[in-house]
Amino acid sequence: MTFYYKTYSFSNNSTEGISEDTRKTWEFFADKKNWRIVQLPNGYYQTECQSLDANNKPTEDWTDVTRRETIESAEAAIDASIEHYKKRLEFAKGPKVVKTFK
Repeated sequence: MTFYYKTYSFSNNSTEGISEDTRKTWEFFADKKNWRIVQLPNGYYQTECQSLDANNKPTEDWTDVTRRETIESAEAAIDASIEHYKKRLEFAKGPKVVKTFK
């Protein structure tokens, strides 16, 4: 027996789903220009994302996300985060038809 767990509704008249603020936040995090890498005194590299205020506007503050041993692995972590948020945005558009039958 198969069970289906529904998190979001994608019908046209639905009020469920992700909020517009959440969508804007995900779009912000999915843009690489909002990320940076800094080197810490111990030699590690820290990935940081620019912070957002209550109105989803960028601030001058940066939030630390991960620490990595090399700059290459730090950039790879940023790229993985960006892909994660892009997938979330794609999911929020609704179900994708992958196969139809006649």
